[in-house]
Amino acid sequence: MVNIQRATTADAETISELLGEIEAYYGGEAVPGDIAQIHAALFSAQPMATVLLAREGGDVVGLASYSFLWPAAGAEASLYLKELYVRATARRRGVAGAFMAKLREAADEAGCTRVEWTADRDNPPALAFYEAFGAEPRDGKVFYRWGK
Repeated sequence: MVNIQRATTADAETISELLGEIEAYYGGEAVPGDIAQIHAALFSAQPMATVLLAREGGDVVGLASYSFLWPAAGAEASLYLKELYVRATARRRGVAGAFMAKLREAADEAGCTRVEWTADRDNPPALAFYEAFGAEPRDGKVFYRWGK
């Protein structure tokens, strides 16, 4: 059974490893994330994001990271899912669905009216999961990036 919990400072090394796996999954180098940057982003006085970790027994099998956005619609807030990653050994066993349920719960607790995210068009398994989960692709926005 999977257990989804908020990451703590003790999880920084594991988060670092998972970030390297995520980079490799998207075709980059499997370089672990910088521990100092992880601490600054997640555990500082003004954190930039929250990370949830999925554990089965003592093993971490996945990660979801999110931030809150404001405004979403009018003066409402939204939860923005930045990354959802499940290790290959744990895929197709309900881990991603458990993450989605926990994210909805976090959004509700924070008073958010919606959960939003993007997915790569060239990631059919993710697209199929989100559509099977009941999410519908949205048109009308163009994704931009400045920097790396």
